[in-house]
Amino acid sequence: MAQPALSDTPVRLTQYARGGGCACKIPPGELEAVVGKLAGRDRVASPYELLVGVDTGDDAAAVRLVGDTAILATTDFFTPVVDDAYDWGRIAAANALSDVYAMGGEPVVAVNLLAWPRDLLPMELAGEVLRGGADVAVEAACHLAGGHSIDDAEPKYGLAVTGVADARRLMRNDNGKPGVPLTLTKPLGVGVLNSRHKATGERFPQAVESMAGLNRDASRAALAAGVTCATDVTGFGLLGHLYKLARASGVTAVLDPAAVPYLDGAREAVRDGYVSGGTRRNLDWVAPHIEWRGDVAEDDRLLLADAQTSGGLLVAGEIPGFPVVGELVEAGPYTLVIG
Repeated sequence: MAQPALSDTPVRLTQYARGGGCACKIPPGELEAVVGKLAGRDRVASPYELLVGVDTGDDAAAVRLVGDTAILATTDFFTPVVDDAYDWGRIAAANALSDVYAMGGEPVVAVNLLAWPRDLLPMELAGEVLRGGADVAVEAACHLAGGHSIDDAEPKYGLAVTGVADARRLMRNDNGKPGVPLTLTKPLGVGVLNSRHKATGERFPQAVESMAGLNRDASRAALAAGVTCATDVTGFGLLGHLYKLARASGVTAVLDPAAVPYLDGAREAVRDGYVSGGTRRNLDWVAPHIEWRGDVAEDDRLLLADAQTSGGLLVAGEIPGFPVVGELVEAGPYTLVIG
């Protein structure tokens, strides 16, 4: 069969996928029921110590290699979150690299993961996706060396990334301590803006640049501040990832909704109904563990659970230049207190 040719009419990549970005994640409750069965099962006879595995659902695996050097391994890929192929490649690459930064590491080498409906979409567009990923890898000073591709019904792209970190200074999601502030390094709202983009074709450059931005500088600043607990905010939303951090650390997280920053247009998008099913599932998942204090409107609750793609870092510590949005306190009857 002849390959489709690239035409003058722009291709809307988001129309070739049922969902988009990290909103395509398997719902957190369903995922934990499956992955939880693997916890504590690592009994590999290896000279290399597993420092972080599946037990707490952290951002990357960590293995002690030699002395205080840890190897970090992670992967992330998803369907198109924007229509522009180059921008999608940038976003997917930044998102995959983020897991290494969230652990306090530096990416060293990555390989591409590409699924492409070659009978439906021109291969030239796939090339633009790969170009976007390569440009972000260059920005991150990360080698991008090969990868794997398959013919698939839906386009998908991402990276498998290997990084390095100081084993003594890993930022883990189970190391939060009472009395520590919570810092968020990117505004929320890309989920609802992406949903609006997919439905209407409207472009939101502020969302694209936020998603394509590396979490490198925020990670380095957190390490410089002595932070030992962090995660990144992606498909489970701020509430979902904060819940996982607080639960793993055995503390309660108190969040001030008024302190949380949002991208321009995010409130209008949720007001107009551009909310993904993934966001609603996020809110349903964490709802039994939340004490809502004061009048937190439904739109605000949805934005706090908004399924982010390539979001910022959620840091248990204070980083200059970024907003403090809450604090960790002694464990109470609820894991999250909002308001």
